[in-house]
Amino acid sequence: MSGKKKVPLRKCVGCGEMKSKKEMIRVLKTPQESFELDTTGKKNGRGAYLCFSGDCLEEAIQNRGLERSFKQAIPKEVYEELKKEMSIIEAG
Repeated sequence: MSGKKKVPLRKCVGCGEMKSKKEMIRVLKTPQESFELDTTGKKNGRGAYLCFSGDCLEEAIQNRGLERSFKQAIPKEVYEELKKEMSIIEAG
């Protein structure tokens, strides 16, 4: 048996690329029905993953990747908030 630990892979809802959890950011739907970016990846709720890129967020908006993941329509205000948070993370 090898001592290698299996790295969990997640699929970006924007570009569709498979990457490790640590290379991605989690968009979270909380039990209170609100949406937020989860940088820790440990908060409670349903999650979908995006690359650390505003381009992937734009692509997810265009192809409705987040709406498919959460099985519901997502208000424009949520997308605007996600864009703001993503630009802060990209600049940071």
